[in-house]
Amino acid sequence: MKITKAEFVKSSTQISQLPGGNLPEFAFVGRSNVGKSSLINMLLEKKQLAHISQKPGKTRTINHYIINDSWYMVDLPGYGYAQTSKKERKEMLRFIKDYILYAPNLINLFVLLDAKIKPQSSDLNFMEWLGINEIPFTMVFTKMDKISSSELSKNMAQYRQEMLKKWEFLPMVINSSAVKKQGREEILNYIEELLNYC
Repeated sequence: MKITKAEFVKSSTQISQLPGGNLPEFAFVGRSNVGKSSLINMLLEKKQLAHISQKPGKTRTINHYIINDSWYMVDLPGYGYAQTSKKERKEMLRFIKDYILYAPNLINLFVLLDAKIKPQSSDLNFMEWLGINEIPFTMVFTKMDKISSSELSKNMAQYRQEMLKKWEFLPMVINSSAVKKQGREEILNYIEELLNYC
């Protein structure tokens, strides 16, 4: 897929504020500081379209970007940031889940996972919730440029081991690096493939 046009549409702090219409939506979600904004900017080849911050938990809104005037890329807030209160984390996760459950045009969710660290309970629980609710999603490992192949193999094996305790088979996996533009073609081609069925 070639991105010819990408524009910010709006930020929403409530589900009622989401854009109307019937354009297909592809959303990106993950724990705070997983590199979500960097990945979105890399996919769209725009350095500052999605705001990048050194402070985790910066995205507190649902941000819609219209792509090629035909579909939305949706930047969801990060979940599980330890330096917020338990109440705030719970409210943010509820906000994210409400969007996922009630967005009528959501086609696929890209769940971003930090390749550098072992499986986290917050990620495993979130993906289990997606599976229970039959939400189609893709696992996207980020920051591939910051990990050795041996470390990656070890972490991937741990993910498989943990998830296969409850999953019959694992979702599609894409490896990415915003720095090296790794995974860009795979993600955009997969979106294009799904759009062909809309």
